[in-house]
Amino acid sequence: MSGHSKWSTIKRKKGANDAQRAKIFTKIAREIIVAVKAGGPDPENNSSLKDVIAKARSNNMPNDNINRTIKKAAGDNDTTDYETITYEGYGPSGVAVIVNTLTDNRNRTAADVRHAFDKFGGNMGQSGCVSFMFDRKGVIVIEGDELDEDDVTMDALDAGADDIDFEDGIAEITTTPEDFSAVREALESKYTFSTAEIRMVPQTMAELTSEDDIKNMSRMLEMLEDNDDVQDVYHNWDMPDDED
Repeated sequence: MSGHSKWSTIKRKKGANDAQRAKIFTKIAREIIVAVKAGGPDPENNSSLKDVIAKARSNNMPNDNINRTIKKAAGDNDTTDYETITYEGYGPSGVAVIVNTLTDNRNRTAADVRHAFDKFGGNMGQSGCVSFMFDRKGVIVIEGDELDEDDVTMDALDAGADDIDFEDGIAEITTTPEDFSAVREALESKYTFSTAEIRMVPQTMAELTSEDDIKNMSRMLEMLEDNDDVQDVYHNWDMPDDED
C-alpha cells in the first residue's frame, strides 16, 4: 500500500496549530459524548469509550479535557443528541471520498458536505458508491528513531496484529476491527502511539496529475475537515509529498 495516504493525516495533526488542535479536541469530545451515552462512563466496561480515549491521547488531548467531557456526558444536563451519518462521493477526477459525521442537525450537515463536494469539482453520491473500495481496519502508528523493527514486529504479531509496515522510523500496525482493542491494549504499555483508531483504508490509490485537480482536492479536504460536524474524511488520493 502507498505510504502517502497513510501518513498524511498524522503529519497534519502533528503540525497542527492551536486553532486546529482545538478543533480536533472538539471533534474527539463529540465521540466521547456519544460513547458515554451509549455505554456508560466507565471505560473498563465500555470498550468504545476506551478506544476513543486512546484516540484522544494519541492526539495529545489533555486528561483534564477527557475527564471533564466524560463527566459532562454522564450528567443529566447534557441533552444534546448526536447522530452518526456517513456520506460518500467523488472528488476531482473520481477520487473516492468517505465523510463520517456526528451531527445534531442532519439537514445542515448534509447541505454543508454537499456544498464542499460541489464547490471543488466533486459530487456527492449514494450510500455505498465508494465504500466498497475501502477496508475497515484498526490502525496503530508508532514513530521514533529508536524503534527496533524486529522488536515492534514481534510485539505486534504476538498481540494479534494482521500486518506491520515499517518505513523511515514509522511503524504502521493494522488489525481487524474486532482485534483492535486487544492489540492496542497489549502495545500501549510499551509504546507511545502517534495514532490509534479504526479507520477506512483504501484498497487502491488514485493519482491526480492536473494542477487544478490537485488544488481543488486539497481545498475540498480542507473545507470538509474544517467543518465541526465532520469527524473523519477518508479518501484514496495518493497525495504528493508537498501536500502532506
